[in-house]
Amino acid sequence: MIRAAILEKPLTPIGIQTLPEPVLEPGAALLETVYSEVCGTDVHLYHGRLAGVPYPIIPGHINVGRVEKMNGDLRDADGQPLQIGDVVTFLDVHETCHDCWFCLVAKASTRCPSRKVYGITYGLQDGILGGWSEKIYLKPGVKVVKLPPTVKPEAFIGAGCGLPTAYHAIEQAGIKLGDTVVVQGSGPVGLNSAILAQLAGAVNVIVVGGPAHRLELAKQFGVDAVVNIENTTAEERVAAIKAMTAGRGADVVIEATGFPAAVKEGMAMARDAGTYVVVGQYTNNGDISMNPHLDINKKHLTIKGTWGIDLSHFYRSIQIMAKHHDRFAWENFISGHYGLHEVNQAIADVEHHRVMKAVIDPHKK
Repeated sequence: MIRAAILEKPLTPIGIQTLPEPVLEPGAALLETVYSEVCGTDVHLYHGRLAGVPYPIIPGHINVGRVEKMNGDLRDADGQPLQIGDVVTFLDVHETCHDCWFCLVAKASTRCPSRKVYGITYGLQDGILGGWSEKIYLKPGVKVVKLPPTVKPEAFIGAGCGLPTAYHAIEQAGIKLGDTVVVQGSGPVGLNSAILAQLAGAVNVIVVGGPAHRLELAKQFGVDAVVNIENTTAEERVAAIKAMTAGRGADVVIEATGFPAAVKEGMAMARDAGTYVVVGQYTNNGDISMNPHLDINKKHLTIKGTWGIDLSHFYRSIQIMAKHHDRFAWENFISGHYGLHEVNQAIADVEHHRVMKAVIDPHKK
């Protein structure tokens, strides 16, 4: 039997249920969960802010585990055989069809209408398909990646979904060697964006966010300057960025806040003919007012949005961790480990910014 945390419906306490161990179909595997993360998406799930969620659900979409059972000859994303005992992760996105217009013509598989996501759009009726559980069922065809020896499970889960999400944003940003990059937001996506901006060639990376302990972590990760939103106005923050960029503004600004009002502010931080990337608006938190002529057209501003990740973002993020683990200690994102009996506290702590990264350890007593 397997213990799992179940969110029956929005705004209700998450309970623990005992579920039968699944019978593996051909091509399937069973992982013993090592860690699962708690991210902003899980807060949205709890509040019912995401469309198409088939409650009841086992949350936990980014996970690391140990291969316990397999049915057949299974291979990882590199084509190498999986072995019992391998420490692995897997792309939470599954059932992307690679056959529709978005997959084949637009080359935008994150908009494939068939895609499903572990811990988000798979419900309890689909199986044990979320990481807030002692074990996770890997359906046939799930893309598995072995953790390299230099990537500790704690570091991987510390980076969590923020790293591949940030990778997608950096890919969209097109950062050039020598650029100045402003990142709005000091949560996991924002700080991972700041890390990757440095690796992409930016020579000046500025994080605008809060609270202060998150900005201190940003400094530890090598950013050049921080601006605290807790003691500044929007006008003061824009002026601060202009003062640090010879009055022009940043070459690239990345929004990773989740607050709509930050978008207009961030557009003002970008220089004329600069680029603005929106990655933080994962749920519908409302509208903003802007002047298309002054804010976009006259500025000659390029605006890009991102949605979700694909295997390339996930796989390459792990490669980056393997290469740069000595420079960036992603495990420092973790503020606390929680057992299954503590998941409600974990969600509350993430929602109220009491922690940077909450990690679920299903075997913690």
